[in-house]
Amino acid sequence: MIREAGPDDCAALESLLTARIDQAMFPLVNLRDHGLRCGDFPTGHDHAARFWRIGNSVIALTRAGILLPLLDRTADLSGLKTALRGLSVTGVIGPAASARPILAALDLDRLPTTTDRDEPGFTLDLSHLAKPDLPGTTLRPITPDDLPLLTDWRETYIGEVLGQTGPAARRRAEAELAACLTRDSHRLLLQHGTPVAMTGFNATLPEIVQIGGVYTPADLRGRGYARRAVALHLAEARGKGTARAVLFAANDAAARAYRAIGFQPAVPFTLFLLSTPTRITA
Repeated sequence: MIREAGPDDCAALESLLTARIDQAMFPLVNLRDHGLRCGDFPTGHDHAARFWRIGNSVIALTRAGILLPLLDRTADLSGLKTALRGLSVTGVIGPAASARPILAALDLDRLPTTTDRDEPGFTLDLSHLAKPDLPGTTLRPITPDDLPLLTDWRETYIGEVLGQTGPAARRRAEAELAACLTRDSHRLLLQHGTPVAMTGFNATLPEIVQIGGVYTPADLRGRGYARRAVALHLAEARGKGTARAVLFAANDAAARAYRAIGFQPAVPFTLFLLSTPTRITA
């Protein structure tokens, strides 16, 4: 039986998500940051989410329309369309074993997309972090003065990874970088003072971080900048008490870079983004 969770379910939801934290960073961060309200989104933020429970399975839907599922093998999705009827969906992100059944149950896998792929997941105990040496490189937080350059980088990244281009991608890049500045979530790698790569955390909890937004301009790739940037940022997080890191890799080159600093394979993640939002009908 599918039912929407309310404030009284917060502790149980947190327990379910924390038990599989490597796969549940997005919904868990959203729950902790924005809380829970039955029948509506708890805040006006795009990441605020409504949650549904099916036994020990959890499905979150953000205000931006992203479904974030975490299913066990016994989840009965036969009533999912009815539970979500009338709500707008823009995509699904989560472990492939959870995301793919959701897509089939809602018939979303028949619709046009900008992105539809499964990416290899990785996890790392930060006590095993390897920090490659790259003479002349330093890492620092991004600043407002970096925005003209980084907006160009981020727009290209959005096109390469998410398949979105044009004015919408530019606006998205500007909005995301503004949020990065507010959260102090991203870092810029310099070589002899020149920016060469960017890295960041797209979800952060005291005990674990999720890496996202790693970018090196095309003409600077293959020189070890990304792995150096990620390693230095993780070393910074480790110094503040963070014990673990997770990520999913967009391509083989990225996967090789993450393995080089100690990441080990984990479950694959699905990144599925619709070309246009769709409303669920039963």
